[in-house]
Amino acid sequence: MNAVGVDLKKLRAPALLLVLLLLLIALPHARPGYAVVLVYTILMYIVLTVSWVLFSAPTGYVSLAPAAFFGVGIYTSAILGMKLPLPVVICIGGLASAFLALLVGALTLRLKGIYFAIFTFGLVELIKHFVLWYELKYTGTRGRFLLPVGNNTIYYVMLAILVALLLTTYFIKRSKYGLALQSIGEDEEAAAHTGINVTLLKIITFAISAVFTGAAGAIWAIRLTYIDPYIAFDVNNSFMPVLMAIFGGLGQLYGPILGAVVFSFLREVLITRFPYYYMLLIGTILLVSILYLPNGLVGLIQRWRRRIWGGQHANT
Repeated sequence: MNAVGVDLKKLRAPALLLVLLLLLIALPHARPGYAVVLVYTILMYIVLTVSWVLFSAPTGYVSLAPAAFFGVGIYTSAILGMKLPLPVVICIGGLASAFLALLVGALTLRLKGIYFAIFTFGLVELIKHFVLWYELKYTGTRGRFLLPVGNNTIYYVMLAILVALLLTTYFIKRSKYGLALQSIGEDEEAAAHTGINVTLLKIITFAISAVFTGAAGAIWAIRLTYIDPYIAFDVNNSFMPVLMAIFGGLGQLYGPILGAVVFSFLREVLITRFPYYYMLLIGTILLVSILYLPNGLVGLIQRWRRRIWGGQHANT
């Protein structure tokens, strides 16, 4: 009986995830229209947040480069979108972002702390203004138009990217590779002394996280239909994943996902209803969360679970 109970507990989470995936697959057919746009926007923010967590959470390196990788994916889609099939464009967008991450990682992942964060933030501004200079000087225009595709196509591609990202993150966290990453975050010098190639491991993980960010940017570009350097390399896309991950909590994988879902939904609602004050409201929510939820939504859920289970044990 106990063995059966343990097996059922192990199957509970995969079964819930499978049901959720089936519901997401069926959503465009059940609720077409604005619901699809809202959900794939949330899915995009989940991809950005989990991609950031994949590298930054275990290593302790705060990267502010997501906007650079996202923008590279966007511009890849803008340049190649009419010349190649959509799946090929998305793959190239992810690989182009990974190549940039390899170059940046090789140069900067020997830096630590605030120096790494500042450099990655500067990278976004550098690429933004370089692309702007190139367009104005050599093409004589600013920005590009893209041929739109159906919302359902964007939705299913973003969902596929998210599923691939979650599977990658799951297997990395439960592998020797993930343990090595965790040891870097706990004590990098000790990890190096045990024989781990710390720099190479950080560079590879940085590139893996950039693949998914760039792929999301490639499909998101089609949603925008028009892009320019200020839209593609918007610095908010560097800060939002960090804020969403902190808001959800970094203790468990579902924390950043939950944070991205709640935070992006709040953002969409506040932008729609309070377009002139939404940043003030977002800032207020963040301050309250940091003050009263230091471990994010995960900490709040764990606290509720302890109270519920503690009360049940007390009654028995």
